[in-house]
Amino acid sequence: MELDVVAWVHIREKRLLTVRARGRDLLYLPGGKVEPGESPAEAIAREVGEELGLGLPPGDFTPLGTVVTEPHDQPRYTSVRMVCFTAPYEGGLHPSAEIDELLLVSPSERRLLAPASAAALDLALDRGLLEAEA
Repeated sequence: MELDVVAWVHIREKRLLTVRARGRDLLYLPGGKVEPGESPAEAIAREVGEELGLGLPPGDFTPLGTVVTEPHDQPRYTSVRMVCFTAPYEGGLHPSAEIDELLLVSPSERRLLAPASAAALDLALDRGLLEAEA
């Protein structure tokens, strides 16, 4: 069974914004599951609002791409399909809901990421949003 999720890919200071959800060992991107009746853009706007307290309208999100990989800490699922979006944002970010902390991760810290988040980091590198470190 495939887990369908959406994620916000946000680059700041040449690093990828990640979150540590309560009780998780690896880092994830802000985002989550699409609720029934929601579009992916509506879902990512809702999830980013819940997790980071941001009010980004669905129209601000631009599709970046989709990654499919193995799940992490989700034994009911055989794979994760994550649709990634970008959206501009400036200002302070604050963890809320089930998020314990925010971290900016460089490409050399890929090992800290859950598999789908690592695949999204690779997508950001491929699309030129991040640069590989020498």
